[in-house]
Amino acid sequence: MDEDWRLPCKADTLWLRAAMTQAIRRFFLDQDFLEIETPVRIPAPAPESHIEPIASGEWCLQTSPELCMKRLLAAGYPKIFQICKCFRAGERGAHHLPEFTMIEWYRAGTDYLTLMDDCETLIVRIAEEIGLGDTVYRQGRKICLTPPWEKITVRGAFARYAELSLEEALMKDRFDEIMVCAIEPHLGRERPVFLYEYPATLGALARVKAEDQEVAERFELYISGLELANAFSELTDPVEQRRRFEKASCDLRRKNHPTYPLPEHFLESLSRMPPAAGIALGLDRLAMILADQTTIDAVVAFTPESL
Repeated sequence: MDEDWRLPCKADTLWLRAAMTQAIRRFFLDQDFLEIETPVRIPAPAPESHIEPIASGEWCLQTSPELCMKRLLAAGYPKIFQICKCFRAGERGAHHLPEFTMIEWYRAGTDYLTLMDDCETLIVRIAEEIGLGDTVYRQGRKICLTPPWEKITVRGAFARYAELSLEEALMKDRFDEIMVCAIEPHLGRERPVFLYEYPATLGALARVKAEDQEVAERFELYISGLELANAFSELTDPVEQRRRFEKASCDLRRKNHPTYPLPEHFLESLSRMPPAAGIALGLDRLAMILADQTTIDAVVAFTPESL
């Protein structure tokens, strides 16, 4: 079917998405967050070994707005949020688009545990405002949104669902495979789940936990097996951040992926950044959950293939 003939069929979902977006803005504005905009086209992204930017001349399109947003934190802005487009090469599937919409927010003077509370309050409020109440249905399965939501450590999830321990998965370079195939399908089936305390090696911009140097203060939020958000207590040590960036750049070169200069302005600002926490939540995926859709294509007006 020609894509233009599909557009009328998406009307209910696009109206729901619009109401959801308006509720998100009200949530943050009611808490005195400053809504900001940062450039989409940047000279130097944060190098991460599992993310490939999309080139735009000698610069690239942002994979996330985090570098500019953290520079604003360093400049003294304590609570900021942004709804923006992000871009990642090679990401296309039922849950992925190369161009997607992100909600990203930061709080100075707090840690990742506060962002868990934000997620609970935000999503419950959205569901209420769009008429879903405290329950959503995902392919016939009831999901209760009433807080508190379940919390499980990464180590605990491997012990509960995987055939290998966390240490074995890391040693055999099978962490991502086991997460996708064995663990994620079980997460958030009856109520949302925070998966937290990731291995320190998998927290590229996250602060290491003071009481346990093996884990990072990072969590991901899952509903119905779908990852919705990724959050950190932010690393503010410029020396350690540079070391991590340099290692990630080496990994990218080994994979023959394009590399960019290190984001020097961001690294220079880190010494002025207060303790803070930040989170990125996928707006498209949240719309999938609230509209009970199985593919990301159903919650956007146009897919890349339709253009």
